[in-house]
Amino acid sequence: MTKENIKTLAELKKLGYQSKSIKDELRDNLCQKISKGETVFEGVHGYEDTVIPELERAILSRHNINLLGLRGQAKTRLARLMINLLDEWMPIVTGSEINDDPLQPISRFAKDLIAEHGDNTPISWVHRSERFYEKLATPDVTVADLIGDVDPIKASNLKLSYADDRVIHFGMIPRANRCIFVINELPDLQARIQVALFNILQEGDIQIRGFKLRMALDLQFVFTANPEDYTNRGSIVTPLKDRIGSQILTHYPESIEIARTITEQESKLDSRQSDYIHIPSVAKDLLEQISFEARESEFIDNKSGVSARLSITAFENLLSTAERRALKSGEEKTTLRLSDFMGIIPAITGKVELVYEGEQEGAGVVAQHLIGDAIKTFFPNYFPKIEKLEREEDKSPYKEIVDWFFNESGFELLDDATDSEYKQQLDSVIPLRALISKYQPDLAPEDTYFFKEFVLWGLVEYNKLSKDRIIKGYQFNDLYGSYIRKL
Repeated sequence: MTKENIKTLAELKKLGYQSKSIKDELRDNLCQKISKGETVFEGVHGYEDTVIPELERAILSRHNINLLGLRGQAKTRLARLMINLLDEWMPIVTGSEINDDPLQPISRFAKDLIAEHGDNTPISWVHRSERFYEKLATPDVTVADLIGDVDPIKASNLKLSYADDRVIHFGMIPRANRCIFVINELPDLQARIQVALFNILQEGDIQIRGFKLRMALDLQFVFTANPEDYTNRGSIVTPLKDRIGSQILTHYPESIEIARTITEQESKLDSRQSDYIHIPSVAKDLLEQISFEARESEFIDNKSGVSARLSITAFENLLSTAERRALKSGEEKTTLRLSDFMGIIPAITGKVELVYEGEQEGAGVVAQHLIGDAIKTFFPNYFPKIEKLEREEDKSPYKEIVDWFFNESGFELLDDATDSEYKQQLDSVIPLRALISKYQPDLAPEDTYFFKEFVLWGLVEYNKLSKDRIIKGYQFNDLYGSYIRKL
């Protein structure tokens, strides 16, 4: 007998269906997945040895859960993936507002219907995808929204007294009975609203406008919160925290490799971008390093966090910058340039909270600093380290490049230069070829020009060359030669 054939309470009993609480349902299915070695939280990276084991232990303990972490740490993603631990189909009494269990009804509607029809009571089925409810905690949320209130229109239409519990309009939480219910940004919920959750979390019942209801609601609560909220915008009241079984701390990716995996998975790209824009691997690493630099920057409020969405949107902007350039020049294929990174600045400025010093610098300048810091951090991974102070007898591997700029009148890389013009300009700096051949001998030919530009930007960050923004690109010079020539 399949689900399609089970349409009455009698057929459900014949099937041998047994009621199970949602916490037991989650626990049993998790046990099966762990025993089979299956991945429980697909698509979440970097939490395999930290957050996910703690989350699994909380589910096995049948706890309500609070995911505590800074913005962009996949807290809501984890909560949504929990629906994969639910049974595929759940039977309810047909017409029930609160997903009444046919064997253990709790609403007056379901009880009356079963009393009237007995084993012929109609049964409906709810897919697990419909057993997830989510509410963003905002200051305007009321008890009526979450729990319920008396509905005067219903009382009028049914000609019922306000003393009759049939005039109750259930809120989101009762309607999420036997489901996962997520409240995002819990500290933003007013304290008096948080207090209304006490009974639901501990005793599982609800109170509406003085009605003596003892409805044993069955829910899996998942809360998300940002540590910053505890001091800036609100707090989780202590008795509510006491009723939440497990508080799990989330974190940002701990390595460039994990960050890259997340960015590539989450980026919304047109397939054509991937097809005709070649992206050197170092460019992807450099992009992720920008987020790491932002989390350590003195200009950015690290208590606010730097979301993983910064890298995702920056990657999208980066490819769009190269795509726009290729479209303007009519080229069918192109390779990403380091100067294309200037196109990601709009993706950075809206993702960071600046401290006072950052506000003084300006968001755009801070974004450029972050790109420069990332280049400076990565440069020694590919080329000899540049010391601040060098002895005269030590010949620097970069001396010939610096001398070339000293002797030349100027070197410009234009934003919209065609690929042939771009390569011709970089090839004119002859010492670059020897440096890359010596220190990156196994470099793929298609990555060569990115590395040539990378050397120039690196020398700028280490104060060996200067770089100035011109109307349509960048001009590179030595630090002092241009000044001497003017004299």
